[in-house]
Amino acid sequence: MKIVISGFYGLGNTGDEAILESIIDNLRDQLDTPDITVFSLSPEETARTHSVKSVYRGWRHDFKGKVKALKEADLLVSGGGGLLQDTYPTRFIFGPLPYYLLIVFLAKLCSTKVMFFSQGIGPVNSTWGKILMKIFANMADFVTVRDEFSKSLLHELGVTRPKTVVTSDIVFAFKAKDDNACIESLQLESRDNLVAVSVRPWFEKVKQFEQVAYIVDKLVEDRGVTPVFVPMEGHHDINASEKVLAQMKHADKCHMLAGNFTPNQYLNFIGQCKLTIGMRLHALIFSTLKGVPHIGLSYDKKVESLLKRSGMWEFSAVLEEINEQELTNNALHLLDNHEKYVDIVKDNSEAMRTEAVRNVELLEEKFAK
Repeated sequence: MKIVISGFYGLGNTGDEAILESIIDNLRDQLDTPDITVFSLSPEETARTHSVKSVYRGWRHDFKGKVKALKEADLLVSGGGGLLQDTYPTRFIFGPLPYYLLIVFLAKLCSTKVMFFSQGIGPVNSTWGKILMKIFANMADFVTVRDEFSKSLLHELGVTRPKTVVTSDIVFAFKAKDDNACIESLQLESRDNLVAVSVRPWFEKVKQFEQVAYIVDKLVEDRGVTPVFVPMEGHHDINASEKVLAQMKHADKCHMLAGNFTPNQYLNFIGQCKLTIGMRLHALIFSTLKGVPHIGLSYDKKVESLLKRSGMWEFSAVLEEINEQELTNNALHLLDNHEKYVDIVKDNSEAMRTEAVRNVELLEEKFAK
């Protein structure tokens, strides 16, 4: 079976690269020698890393390569991740939403089947975005989404032709391999009592950096934790982490992972922590996968949806509604009752792992038989 995968790949985002790795590994497990091509911004690196074919994803280069790949394919897998959204500006054919939907349109022109795969939908607020969704998203042959919110939003947007099934993020089916490169790079005297901190920029909002600084300082003072900042998207997250550190009293007690680490290496590191405080969705997903209690700062419905499924929403907060003293108390509670919440998170993770694998089982059922 020949499959083309389209997503936010080759741009150095740890969450998206984890999605791609998980899709490829699970397709190879489930299907008989699938022939995989990935649309990537770094096609040579993607091809080398995953032993796949890869074509440049942008419109300005190798358009013929994209058409050729789609004409030869049995299926376009669009996803996973939050591709169909207009959080970032959507112009006539520029922006995430038009790009991914036009790839779908191109696939249909090439008589190729289309599956939206383990996607998180929205937000879609612009008039043009809603028009694009109603026209082009209805061209899909089958849809799986990672939460109920996404399914409801699709229906609100008039995307009703393809059958839609709620599963979970495909990263819950990630096949972890032993690798301690992250923790070894820190050269810590003690690996006990680690707390992972994952922050990211979010438009003009900066108040959360001061609030996270307060929480992490209190955890250092009250429980002697060793905070480690985990930048999931290169310099963007490094800059955000530095804004937190600049407002901390105990910045000297903190560490930051510095290096070009793989999703698997980040996953293994987070699994060695007692607690995660995070904005990045996939830092929280990694925490859930490894049974690490976590506090999420939800800047988007996708984060809130995940936290409700992981069992950690009651300890978390919407970004604009953070009460730093309340979240500090929540963090202390999770640390002091660690094993109880490890069990809760692990149980919820196992249920989502089963749903993640179902994405590939449904793909095989609908398109490979």
